Amino acid sequence: MEKGNILSGRFSLRGKMILLISLLIATVSLLFAFLLHDLLSDTIEDQVGKRALSIAHSVAEIPELQDAFALEDPAAVIQDIVTPIMDKTEAEFIVVGNLEGIRYSHPDPEKIGDEMVGGDNERALRYGESYVSKQRGTLGLSIRGKVPVYEDGEIVGVVSVGILNNSVQTLIDHRSRSLWLTLGLVLLIGIAGAVLISSYIKRLLGNMEPEEISSLYTRQQAILQSTHEGIIATDGSNRITLINAAAREILDDSPEAVPGGSASRLLPVPEDSGEAYQGREMVLGNQTVVANRTPIAGSGAYAGSVITFRRKSDLQKITEELSRIRQYANTQRAQTHEHSNKMHIILGLLINGRSDEAIDYIRKENSMQTGQLKFLEDHLSDPLIQALLQGKQSRAAELGIRLSINPDSRLSHELSEARQDALLTALGNVIENAFEAVRAKPGGKRAVSVYFTDLGNDVLFEVEDTGGGVAPGNFDRLFRSGFSTKDGESRGIGLALSRQSLSEVGGEITYEEGESGACFIISIPKKEEEGL
Repeated sequence: MEKGNILSGRFSLRGKMILLISLLIATVSLLFAFLLHDLLSDTIEDQVGKRALSIAHSVAEIPELQDAFALEDPAAVIQDIVTPIMDKTEAEFIVVGNLEGIRYSHPDPEKIGDEMVGGDNERALRYGESYVSKQRGTLGLSIRGKVPVYEDGEIVGVVSVGILNNSVQTLIDHRSRSLWLTLGLVLLIGIAGAVLISSYIKRLLGNMEPEEISSLYTRQQAILQSTHEGIIATDGSNRITLINAAAREILDDSPEAVPGGSASRLLPVPEDSGEAYQGREMVLGNQTVVANRTPIAGSGAYAGSVITFRRKSDLQKITEELSRIRQYANTQRAQTHEHSNKMHIILGLLINGRSDEAIDYIRKENSMQTGQLKFLEDHLSDPLIQALLQGKQSRAAELGIRLSINPDSRLSHELSEARQDALLTALGNVIENAFEAVRAKPGGKRAVSVYFTDLGNDVLFEVEDTGGGVAPGNFDRLFRSGFSTKDGESRGIGLALSRQSLSEVGGEITYEEGESGACFIISIPKKEEEGL
């Protein structure tokens, strides 16, 4: 462990790759060199043995040498025959002996007549075999070729041709130098290759070290798995290469929702065309999601894609919150504007010395606001809905719209938090749409009325305006996301969002034609359904 840490601390990725690859090449080269050296030694010794055996055969078949064994002094003839052959063949020795192993020739004439040394003549003299042996003689360790000598079909002696082991080793060493030089060159080429390979890999890794890559991977995984948005990455064959926890949850942990799974079985649209899209609605598992897709191109060809998606309900909640914030901002702006106008009126009266009229005006405004507030407190028990209607009254006053609340309205039923949220979203959007519908009307005809009740089994809110209503051909599309009869971007969201919010708590919103405009009815059942 410490060695690994030392290696990691002292060397960069490029240095470590060069070092490790070089060590690998050097180790393989050494093993190969030793094996090749042994093979070379065995091959040279085998060749030398065969050469000695060939010379021995040639000498044993010389007729003069065979006839000399019948003479009284064979050595006098055989020594003269063998000496020139030994000089020409560069054999270390050529020794001829009789059946008793007595030498008739030897490189050292003084040893002629002595017994041959080595004890390896039996196979040739007794069995007539020709063979190669390795034994130590008077001249040292040598490789010998042994061949029997025949006369008239009978074995009369043996020829022993030897090459000293020192000479063989000299030859092996000479050949080994070439081997080691070649392997050294291979090692240098390997090190150069290691440098090139390591440089190439380092470039592919963006010149980052393994520790940096590991840290980056860990951070990316943490980000990927912690995000609430589902993410799936695919390759060119439409197999999943990456998927995060949010995506698996949305897909109900489908068996295919794992790396290596088929994206075609999870996504309802073809994923191999390289098509990019944004904000596409689709059903994944049991969830309706809004998906985006970005193709990945590698070397000019389709190499996969990244698909991100979120539950439509999550986005609707965000839109709902933004809608509430916008309504709150509009209400605050209206109240501020109305308050500013009233303050200017009071200031003008005071500047002109008409303090009595200023006091009467303040009392009148206070009485009117107190009356409106008391009416809502007496007829509407929910404080948030009270606040919403008060804000809308201020907003209507700023726009020059008359917002009236039916005096027969009454609501005392307490709503759960979820139903309260759904009602606030729907009621706020419907009243804002009513304001939009009547703004183009003449001053006296800008009117919006609100009626609410909790009689019966449902809580009902009815909002009617004098804006002219909705064309019959648009009834079916009225609550569809993105549909709007008004110009401009980001339209067609309010009614669709209101319907979605109400449906989640068992409520609904419907449209009816009013006397001179549109009438929307919001209903929420009083009885809590299971799971709501």
